[in-house]
Amino acid sequence: MDKMYRVTVLGETKEYPEGTPYGEIASEYADRMIHDVVLVTVNGRLRELHKRLSGDCSLGLITTAEPIGHNAYRRSMTMLLLKAIYHVAGHEQIRKVVLHFSVGSGFYFTIEGNVSITREFLDRVKAYMLEQVEKKVPFMKRSVSTQEAIARFAQHKMEDKERLFRYRRVSRVNLYSLGDFEDYFYGFMVWHTGYLKYFELYPYDDGLVLQMPTRREPEKVPKFWSYPKIFQVQKESEQWSRMLGVDSVGELNECISRGGIQQLLLVAEALQEGKISKIAEQIIEEGGKKFVMIAGPSSSGKTTFSHRLSIQLMAHGMKPHPIAVDNYFVNREDTPLDEEGKPNYECLEAIDIQKFNEDMCRLLAGERVELPYFNFKTGKREYRGDYLQLGAEDILVIEGIHGLNDALSYALPRESKFKIYISALTQVNVDEHNRIPTTDGRLIRRMVRDNRTRGTSARQTIAMWPSVRRGEQENIFPYQEEADVMFNSALVYELAVLKQYAEPILFQITEDCPEYQEAKRLLKFLDYFLGVPSDSIPKNSILREFVGGGCFDV
Repeated sequence: MDKMYRVTVLGETKEYPEGTPYGEIASEYADRMIHDVVLVTVNGRLRELHKRLSGDCSLGLITTAEPIGHNAYRRSMTMLLLKAIYHVAGHEQIRKVVLHFSVGSGFYFTIEGNVSITREFLDRVKAYMLEQVEKKVPFMKRSVSTQEAIARFAQHKMEDKERLFRYRRVSRVNLYSLGDFEDYFYGFMVWHTGYLKYFELYPYDDGLVLQMPTRREPEKVPKFWSYPKIFQVQKESEQWSRMLGVDSVGELNECISRGGIQQLLLVAEALQEGKISKIAEQIIEEGGKKFVMIAGPSSSGKTTFSHRLSIQLMAHGMKPHPIAVDNYFVNREDTPLDEEGKPNYECLEAIDIQKFNEDMCRLLAGERVELPYFNFKTGKREYRGDYLQLGAEDILVIEGIHGLNDALSYALPRESKFKIYISALTQVNVDEHNRIPTTDGRLIRRMVRDNRTRGTSARQTIAMWPSVRRGEQENIFPYQEEADVMFNSALVYELAVLKQYAEPILFQITEDCPEYQEAKRLLKFLDYFLGVPSDSIPKNSILREFVGGGCFDV
């Protein structure tokens, strides 16, 4: 007789035989869940649905509406797409399929080889994917030695993975297979292809986009919107990485181990400085610009960028003056509340936009204006005798999350504004099929900076990150294509440096914390990188805003 174990789910306790897949237990509660359950926690530890019951436990259900579940869906969807492309085109026709970066709510892929990405080709790929969905093909996982994994990657001509695992300290590697297709993925998968019902394929630029649902609506594939400006910046960043010979973590580690990091670091910084100089030239060439509006998501390096742009403007004969939109916050007691009844500091209404526009219009008219200072300790706006009057060469460099939204500067003529969008768009991927999300790079930046400057723990930063992301989705991303230029503040080498600072504070998060799973994921991610000391980073580098030791007061 099978041994029975007690399992508690959603407050109910039942008995199940030893060896029951967690997916079978979770399916009994499907009608109580709004969205598909794709992973579980077993006594707080994350597990895939194919894993089997081995003792009494409490089972938590993770759906596609949660970050970990949503990422498992997108990761599994990627593997299904790869299998379908190779099946439809034929392995002999393909040299490499590469997942590059996000486009809207999808992923952008290219195919190297004798394949034309036509609508007809994508229709055949989609039809095969839907066949696999109907068959509910299981994602199988097996553990092999690192040496065997390297050999298999070489056999499959997956050079990025082969190079990546030469620098892994672990002795074993988990490989996934879907039928006859085998690959390595960083993170968990869904149980079988039956979960992967929601997707669409679009030809785009030189490749294709795999469009997938958002976390807010996990059963709905949103309309595909292209974002040509941000897309071109991402392509340019990848070209920089290829030029530097480091478009994957394995190549970066190879550069570090061979002693080439110093030159890589200096060239990466020079590329950014050259870009900033060109932006300053464009501002001057266009003429009549009095307001440089800089916006971007959290931890993009906006403050350091605004200082470096100001220096370049000065080098071109201008007189820049920094203005922080934060100094126009309404007094704290007047801050609007969000749907949870908490102060919403990131909405436009948290800014006194009437006063901002009044001051900016007076400056534009040549008047002498006393600028405010927001005292974050008292929560009130103050005046400290900071007067400004604009001459012919004076220009305001205005930084704030709403900078690209014309509702902030409604009274200013469009021709007087020059808009810049800045974000840290990761240039390096783990390998050809595992991307590094831009949000991970920014989260690690913020953890390191806030721990250093504010004493904020990594646990606190992870806990508030979803709220930060919601604010970005509402207030920043909808306006990014309004920018006159875009600037990528990510540095190809930065995660190898941030690793040294992030790992100790992530290890402080204990297993009983809700943020433990995210900390564990980030630690596993950082383990891919060889470390690099921060000594050689230039004092004016954007990275100095996060690790400290910079020449700017940020």
